[in-house]
Amino acid sequence: MTDFLLLAFIFLVAGIVAVPIATRLGLGSVLGYLIAGTIISPILALLHVDVVAIQHFAEFGVVIMLFLIGMELEPKRLWEMRTRILGLGGGQVLITMLMVFAISYFLVDRWSYALAIGAIVALSSTAIVLQTLQEKGLMSSDGGQASFSVLLFQDIAVIPMLALLPLLAVPELAELAHGASGDHGGEGDHGMSLNLVEDLPGWQGVLIGVAAIAAVVLGGNYLSRPMFRFIASANLRELFTAAALFLVIGIALLMTMVGLSPALGAFLGGVVLANSEYRHELEADIDPFRGLLLGLFFITVGASINFQLLVSEPVLIAGLVVGLMALKFVILYGVGSLFKVRGSQRWLLALGLAQLGEFGFVLISFTSSNAILPTEITDPLLLVIAITMLLTPFLFIFREQVIAPIFDRLQSQREEDAIDETNEIIIAGRGRMGGIIDRMLRAAGYRSTVIDFNSRQIDFVQKFGFKTYFGDASRPGLLHSAGIENAKILIVAIDDQAQINEIVRHVLHHYPKVHVIARAIDRTHVYELWSLGCRDIIREVYDSSLRMGRSAYKALGFTKEVSDQLSHAFDQADRKRLREFADLYDVSKPMFENETFITRVRDAMEDWESELNKEMREICEAAEVEKPG
Repeated sequence: MTDFLLLAFIFLVAGIVAVPIATRLGLGSVLGYLIAGTIISPILALLHVDVVAIQHFAEFGVVIMLFLIGMELEPKRLWEMRTRILGLGGGQVLITMLMVFAISYFLVDRWSYALAIGAIVALSSTAIVLQTLQEKGLMSSDGGQASFSVLLFQDIAVIPMLALLPLLAVPELAELAHGASGDHGGEGDHGMSLNLVEDLPGWQGVLIGVAAIAAVVLGGNYLSRPMFRFIASANLRELFTAAALFLVIGIALLMTMVGLSPALGAFLGGVVLANSEYRHELEADIDPFRGLLLGLFFITVGASINFQLLVSEPVLIAGLVVGLMALKFVILYGVGSLFKVRGSQRWLLALGLAQLGEFGFVLISFTSSNAILPTEITDPLLLVIAITMLLTPFLFIFREQVIAPIFDRLQSQREEDAIDETNEIIIAGRGRMGGIIDRMLRAAGYRSTVIDFNSRQIDFVQKFGFKTYFGDASRPGLLHSAGIENAKILIVAIDDQAQINEIVRHVLHHYPKVHVIARAIDRTHVYELWSLGCRDIIREVYDSSLRMGRSAYKALGFTKEVSDQLSHAFDQADRKRLREFADLYDVSKPMFENETFITRVRDAMEDWESELNKEMREICEAAEVEKPG
């Protein structure tokens, strides 16, 4: 018991200390776990810990991950992304496998080794790439969506890889592993085998495997709902969590017993449950186990990496790292070009996915345990995967600091469009807000002159027939050519706060008759625009927040009429206070130095909430309804 507690303590301390530091440095949690494993490696060696045995246990985290990935793959979503998933993702995996196979075959002179190496190298790091894209706000960009499509195909490709790689098993390696295991007894000493098909003819094993897959699909469709409904009736959260784990473990065990990959079974089970009403509950209950087990898995990987190899073979390892990353970059860049991923977004795709991924660790562990690759190949590959993952955050920084500014300069050098029309309405910015506003005006029969500085956005919307002029609306000359002196309305819908202020200041000073409607980023920005003289200010998330609050009232049991009145009362009270505070705001000094403003806001908040509470009670009483709940 003491040994177990000490080991658990070491792993937990390593993860708790290393991961937050790595995350703060922008390296990501996966690298944090890997670093933690390398740090505690000498301690584990001193304690004679069987790291490989722990790694096999922790691999169940990968099974859970694939189960969760399966639950995310709704048919409709896959169909919408089919071109990029199959073309971009499939092309990258296939081309990488073929090229690495060709190169490896000349180096190792065995086609099965070369094919297994190609499968390992073809994968990238889903965990690092997706986390970095989300942290940098690049997930919705064209390069981010392309990267997600490739990663999604890679995650799916792991399933057939795990199912087919055992066919590449090498008898000599199996005999070596068998001899090294210290088997001195007869066959009876092996213990009970869970593989029910190992002694059956091949065709019978295939039939049993198909039957097991059918059982997972049919059971997921017809048995899971009654089971979870029965368990949910107990109203015990821990029982539902136990049932979720039972489902994943049961599927993995069934697949193991029929000689198939447990990850394959878990993935299929997740796909079957993708449309289940219990899907989100399952994800919430299982995800913590996935995180902990994957963290433990990556720590064991870090602890098992042979860094002595880096010292003894630095040229070999450096050559493999540079060569494989350069090869994947070229392939991704080329495939991205074919599927019209342009400019810096193509660099985002190619640099972001140039590393080898965490599923490579899974495949290496799988190939080792199934006598597919020898240790003289897997040990360098483990080290190469870790180093390429370690370099990935720096590639993102290189793209952000060097590549993106180059393309931004090239874009800014594009000549501004000549505006050949004059309308009463000018819209600065065709994005999330400007595009909707223009469509509303067009629907009412009005024409607008829309200006935007994002050439990629302009090229995209013009394919749908929406005319937009390229140019910087903060330049007085461009506004003049758009006919600002004769315009009735200027709508400033760009998302840069400084540019919004600059446009508003210029137009209100030089063209005071123009009605300016300005987008405000937040409440403080409202005060800034008010101080500049703008009196028609729209907070970008305020109206949607009011609508969500109104929906919350309805969900709590209020009628539609009362919900409308309550949200209107809040809106009026908020606007009244906003107008009062705006007059006290001094744009010439930071807000925290404006004591008059701070004091008035602090004193007014309590009165404001009390008055609003009273008004809302009166609304409920007038409607003869009680506060629900």
